[in-house]
This record gives sequence, structure tokens and C-alpha cells, in this order.
Amino acid sequence: MSTSAKFVGGFGFRLRGFLFRKRRLLAAAFLCAAAGVAVEALLPKDPETVQVVAAGADLPVGTVLGADNLTLVSLPRAAVPQHSFESVELLAGQQLATPVYAGDVLARNFLVGSGLLAGSPPGTVAVPLRPADASTVQLLSPGQRVDVVLSTGNGFEVSAQNTVLARGLPVLWTSEESGSGPFQAPGGQEEGLVVVAAGPDEAASLAGASSTGHVHLVLTSAEG
Repeated sequence: MSTSAKFVGGFGFRLRGFLFRKRRLLAAAFLCAAAGVAVEALLPKDPETVQVVAAGADLPVGTVLGADNLTLVSLPRAAVPQHSFESVELLAGQQLATPVYAGDVLARNFLVGSGLLAGSPPGTVAVPLRPADASTVQLLSPGQRVDVVLSTGNGFEVSAQNTVLARGLPVLWTSEESGSGPFQAPGGQEEGLVVVAAGPDEAASLAGASSTGHVHLVLTSAEG
């Protein structure tokens, strides 16, 4: 037998002896490898993510949004809120109707405008009112409810009369809380302006109230 044949035969004998002695260790290693492959196969795939716009810092009510106070965050598509935004440019110049914390994902109902009516009954509209006493606005904030009272006459030549036009209307926006914004009054004056949510019938009564008398807002804790 040649030297090479002896070497190969001896190596094979030693290899079989090694495998026999280490058979339990090798079996355990193979089982671990198989378990790892099985677990990896069962793990869910990484979810698809999308970028959405979030607040880049704590922002108060009335903040005008722009690239300096917004940021993009990545979220799993299933976790993205409805009516959120995927581009900072879509929010540029918009105004917050509610305070937000850094990292909050922004949606349309966070903004002054039609988004304020999110979740309202069909037909609800946003109605701007200018109270006779502008200081009343300082007592109001979005979410509070008010009764709207119209006062006519002067108590002298014309008898004074108070009429309740609507009860329990939610305040959507106030110039006191939000500063300047898109609810422009004639001449661009927004001081003392309040925007409330009202049904179609109530809106018709409220629309011309300021021109027929003095509008007063009475805070209430319940719907009318």
C-alpha cells in the first residue's frame, strides 16, 4: 500500500472516530441550526414603512407651520393615522387649532379650517361670530360649549329683547387662542372673532346675527 493510501485511510479512520465521539455535540449543533432556520421562517417580515409629517417641537395653538417646526418620521403603514400628511410642503402656512407635542403626527383635524369639523354630524358648518363684548373671547378656548344670544333694541325707543339663537355649540377656534389665521373678517380684522360648529338651521340664524343686534356668548357645560 502506498504512503498516500495509508494517509487517506488513517485520516478517514480518525475522522470517523472523531465524529463518533462528538456525535451528541454535533447532533445538538444541527438541531440548533435547524431551529434557527425554522424561527427565522416564522418571523414576520419587516413591515412596510412610510414617512409622515410630525411636529418637530412642542407647538402651541395658533402656530403657523413650516419647514422650521416640522419633521418627517417613518411609521409602519398600518400605524399611519388617517388624514395625515406625507410632505412638509402640504402643511406650509397652515395653522394649528390645538397644541401638539414634539413627535406628534399631524392630521387634518389638528388644523384651523375644514379639518376642525372632523367627526361632526353631516351638514355641520363652521360659523364665525363676533361677540359684542370682545373680551368674552379671552374666556373661550376650542372645545368649550356656548349658547348664542342675540340682543336687539336699546331699551328706550325700541324695547330690548334677548333671543337664544343656538345652545351648546362647540367652539372650534378663537382669535385670542390662535392669533391670526384663515378666518378673515372684513378688512382683515380678526380680533374678537370666534368660530363655532353649527347645524344648517342654526347657521342660517347665526349668519346675519351681528348685523341685526348684539351677539353674546354664554359658556355652558352641556349641549343644548
